[in-house]
Amino acid sequence: MAKIKIFISSVQKEFVSEREALNEYILSDSLLGRFFEPFLFELLPATNEQPKAVYLKEVEQSAIYLGLLGTEYGFEDKGVSVTEREFDHATLHHKTRLVFLSSHSSAERESKQNAFTSKAQADLVRRRFSNVEELKTNIYSALVNYLIEKNKIQTGPFDAAINPTASLEDLDSNKIVEFVRTARAKRGFPLQESAPIKDVLTHLNLVNNGKVSNSAILLFGKSPQRFFINSEVRCTYFYGTEVVKPIPSYKVFKGDVFELVDQTVDFVLSKLDFSIGTRSEEISIPSKYELPKEIVTEAVVNAIAHRDYTSNGSVQVMLFKDRLVVFNPGSLPMGWTTEKLKKIHTSVPANPLLAEPMYLKGYIERLGTGTADIVRIAKKEGLKEPEFIQDDSFKTILYRPSTDQAPTKYRPSTDQVPQEFRGTSVEVESLIKVLNGELSRQEIQQVLGLKHKGNFRENYLEPALELELIRMKHPDSPNHPKQRYVLTEKGVVLKRTLE
Repeated sequence: MAKIKIFISSVQKEFVSEREALNEYILSDSLLGRFFEPFLFELLPATNEQPKAVYLKEVEQSAIYLGLLGTEYGFEDKGVSVTEREFDHATLHHKTRLVFLSSHSSAERESKQNAFTSKAQADLVRRRFSNVEELKTNIYSALVNYLIEKNKIQTGPFDAAINPTASLEDLDSNKIVEFVRTARAKRGFPLQESAPIKDVLTHLNLVNNGKVSNSAILLFGKSPQRFFINSEVRCTYFYGTEVVKPIPSYKVFKGDVFELVDQTVDFVLSKLDFSIGTRSEEISIPSKYELPKEIVTEAVVNAIAHRDYTSNGSVQVMLFKDRLVVFNPGSLPMGWTTEKLKKIHTSVPANPLLAEPMYLKGYIERLGTGTADIVRIAKKEGLKEPEFIQDDSFKTILYRPSTDQAPTKYRPSTDQVPQEFRGTSVEVESLIKVLNGELSRQEIQQVLGLKHKGNFRENYLEPALELELIRMKHPDSPNHPKQRYVLTEKGVVLKRTLE
């Protein structure tokens, strides 16, 4: 099957790195790489032909013209920029034109570029972008729609496909408003909290003709598992190094992708040793989990964001005595190896329309640093190098420190805990370690790095209250707005022992 040629315009200096990133992204994506062949003028071999003749001929031979418009008008040939001449040639030859406009104001653009932009907008729907990852997402959505319109594919990839049974009523408007609030604070999201829900979804490429995509349901659905039963995370904790019964703890988490991440990360952290240092060594009291929260979160987010949602499998997380293993039904981009993941690489998400909102809300970082950061942070902490394995599923393995590896000041001392406290859970002991003076539920969660309120109440707060290790400041009013928790005499004894 002959590939569809895309002429990537704009040879001016303004978009050199963006054009190179788009070229690699289209070739690496599992869907786009099958159908499209991008063209970059600077990758052509040397030729005797005039540059103008070459690029105009390439426009004629391409099915799609992809234009990037920024602040600069660029090099002019007889008063007309190369980019505008390409655009005019694509228009003359009735090519599909996709124009993407940088998010600069008209005041920041050169006067001729403003005139060119107005001309391009007169008969085209153009999308704005503020960075290369947002540009990739917009182009992904546009090219998928092109394939559907040209009957090259019957339905789009999972994240972009419109769900035939869902409607806007199946989305939680409160989740969308909260998303906008967080995305504005963390990433400068351009829309206001008061923006119509449909406008927010349109900006994120999550609706088409009033119908919602699969990604919209996973991100903001009232009950995502009603549509995708396997969009859940199964978490298991084992005492030893093998999968054997009895299983001390097994949880199946449901909800939107943000809730899945929060619940899963909290589950793993709740089973890890949490240690407190002393002020004699540092001004603030140092505290840490035996596995850094950053790499646990990155492994979980990668599994949820990049999994194959058409698979019947679910994301699985298994915590053993010596390691954490995160499985997801997915695969690497075409031509990639697991070794590439250990270095900084371009970002080629399996589900771009799912990954973009997760980035905007602060759950994902950009530039392909995630897996490289896992390796870097593990090395910094003196842990065994993590492994990435691709077989029938994708697997990330994080190795827990052995007792010999753990720094002395953080080494747990549970062997010295009095017999009366030996049955206390890891979660309760972590709470006791961080409870100084009077703290609210939110403050304790923040110190422990936990996000999910339900998990914290069930596994930390309520057991500690039942064991009479802590007490409420306002016991007659459990939901008091200024409710605080303090250690009991029994809790003080346990805290001193743990320290």
